[in-house]
Amino acid sequence: MFDLTDVKYVKRITIGTSDPSKILSEEEIEQAMELLNKCLNGPPKGTIVGIEKSFKILNIGEHQAVIQWLVYHIGFTRKPAWLTD
Repeated sequence: MFDLTDVKYVKRITIGTSDPSKILSEEEIEQAMELLNKCLNGPPKGTIVGIEKSFKILNIGEHQAVIQWLVYHIGFTRKPAWLTD
């Protein structure tokens, strides 16, 4: 059983584009997803302690576009040695 009082380090990982002036490539999004999977599966194994779901509606001329992103908060009992900030 996971207890939040055991969390000593939280890594914040954004999947998607949060800044409309800097659209991320598919490769950058894939890298973020790989990091998320490594955090959830690798030693030490992290646990999702929170998820932010956000979006922005952009007006481009007569058209509207929606950009969406998720931010995962991964909790660890200690900071993984392989994780660099």
